[in-house]
Amino acid sequence: MLTFESLVETAEFARKWVPFCKKFSIEPRAPEFYFSQKIDYLKDKVQPSFVKERRAMKRDYEEYKVRVNALVAKAQKTPDEGWTMQDGTPWPGNNTRDHPGMIQVFLGNTGARDIEGNELPRLVYVSREKRPGYQHHKKAGAENALVRVSAVLTNAPYILNLDCDHYVNNSKAVREAMCILMDPQVGRDVCYVQFPQRFDGIDRSDRYANRNIVFFDVNMKGLDGIQGPMYVGTGCVFNRQALYGYGPPSMPRLRKGKESSSCFSCCCPTKKKPAQDPAEVYKDAKREDLNAAIFNLTEIDNYDEYERSMLISQLSFEKTFGLSSVFIESTLMENGGVPESANSSTLIKEAIHVIGCGFEEKTEWGKEIGWIYGSVTEDILSGFKMHCRGWRSIYCMPVRPAFKGSAPINLSDRLHQVLRWALGSVEIFFSRHCPLWYGYGGGRLKWLQRLAYINTIVYPFTSLPLIAYCTIPAVCLLTGKFIIPTLSNLASMLFLGLFISIIVTAVLELRWSGVSIEDLWRNEQFWVIGGVSAHLFAVFQGFLKLLAGIDTNFTVTAKAADDTEFGELYMVKWTTLLIPPTTLLIINIVGVVAGFSDALNKGYEAWGPLFGKVFFALWVILHLYPFLKGLMGRQNRTPTIVVLWSVLLASVFSLVWVKINPFVNKVDNTLAGETCISIDC
Repeated sequence: MLTFESLVETAEFARKWVPFCKKFSIEPRAPEFYFSQKIDYLKDKVQPSFVKERRAMKRDYEEYKVRVNALVAKAQKTPDEGWTMQDGTPWPGNNTRDHPGMIQVFLGNTGARDIEGNELPRLVYVSREKRPGYQHHKKAGAENALVRVSAVLTNAPYILNLDCDHYVNNSKAVREAMCILMDPQVGRDVCYVQFPQRFDGIDRSDRYANRNIVFFDVNMKGLDGIQGPMYVGTGCVFNRQALYGYGPPSMPRLRKGKESSSCFSCCCPTKKKPAQDPAEVYKDAKREDLNAAIFNLTEIDNYDEYERSMLISQLSFEKTFGLSSVFIESTLMENGGVPESANSSTLIKEAIHVIGCGFEEKTEWGKEIGWIYGSVTEDILSGFKMHCRGWRSIYCMPVRPAFKGSAPINLSDRLHQVLRWALGSVEIFFSRHCPLWYGYGGGRLKWLQRLAYINTIVYPFTSLPLIAYCTIPAVCLLTGKFIIPTLSNLASMLFLGLFISIIVTAVLELRWSGVSIEDLWRNEQFWVIGGVSAHLFAVFQGFLKLLAGIDTNFTVTAKAADDTEFGELYMVKWTTLLIPPTTLLIINIVGVVAGFSDALNKGYEAWGPLFGKVFFALWVILHLYPFLKGLMGRQNRTPTIVVLWSVLLASVFSLVWVKINPFVNKVDNTLAGETCISIDC
């Protein structure tokens, strides 16, 4: 009810806001972020009426915020009898888990125009049907429902996908995507155009690598030279036909049951080709029929209604897309659009039908078409399926960021975000869609692209050796044994060559991408922090889910935060994810103190090996330092950190001071021995 009434207010405000933005080329188009900018808003605005209209618009926006905030305050307590609409009828969605499908067109229909008489973009409220006993598939299911509704009502050939916490920062970004998707040479083979994610409200040092600069400015740009970037769940413009499970028009058709040889036959041509799964053969054959239908039935508009229904039934479209002839017809229109003779009330009824909770049963939704189910990271899985069909994607990085969003800036929320991503990768690893063995038929997925996808699903398992690497330095200091054996000259050269190659690769990536050393270091630090906490828990949770069907949830308890800038950065939220890195910090700090103490007792010959052991322990502590600071520290003043390091240094220097005894006169042991002999005891 809150979302519905807020959209009513938004539609009314849009009648003024949209023409104002177009008239004065306002950026960004999100009013909250536009009015909060600390810039000279008169720059490059030469029209004398701008100042007057801006003040009036800001006043209208403040009134709009007051009305929306009043709705939010009203929604804090639900009436016992439930919400009622303005006409006195009960709100159909009072039970959020059991309600019918609802659609309301606010803008875009007849008469929906702004204050200057121009037609406004369409704004539609959609709430899919929810019933007990049905699996609704969360975000992926909601996006599939929106794909079907939009196909019935408007059927635009391209779809922009944004998370709810993102806003349009560059109004020309969609036009840049259209330039790629509508290009006559490459556009027909492009499944989506992915924009990098950019964020507001992150602390200046980006302590927890929230911006993911290395991933978005290095990895994704590199993939753009192979088969295209991965789909990251937001900031993406799709070709609608790619979401329907079709292959690209320029891709040669596969032979039924006789696809190109797999990777094994390429590597070992003398061996017999492995038999293909009959289910995969059937799906490829069915996909071939669908491809033939969409690209050969160019005369479908010439058929009458009976012939259309017969054609759709014969091609088994209903088993793929569901029982909706209106929606199935829309999938055959490569350039989009709806028939001019379509009745709006009929379309609304059909749109409500396609968002029913039982519409997807016994269809290919979530299996072969739309957003793919089976993982909390449905974005990676959906993009992977498109690349396996032969599509390619494009990475678009305009100078002005296309979209901006918010990121969790406190430590616990950031770790839980990483945990969800890692768990999604583990789920894909144990599924039939694992890039290690899925999609070899036809050779449509390039090898380097496959390696990139393999990397995205195996990285959580690196937490196991990482835990060992972070623990061994402390063990060496506490036991007095060194982990690195004496190396031969050849082994030393190989060891040195490995490190040099890693450094050279990092330098080349920095030079090519423009990423700063600080961003690279932050990424390295949080890779260790996430690896010994969230990635480790994701692996165990994945095994529990696979072997015992146990779905573990990690609860978070929030504590007070300061009401200052980046106050949430210092909020302490206890979670079990904090235990492993905290343990590693403690044992390494204790190991350093114990190592110095042991060296002082053994004498000068123990100091050489000590520095090697201490180096590795301090290297671990240095990587975990942002975690330590987030757990105890403060911005611009770090009393807890100072106390902690003071205790550490004080302990070391106290041991050194006691060993040296600078104020005690040194006694010659030989002279003392001779003196003792001459004394009659």
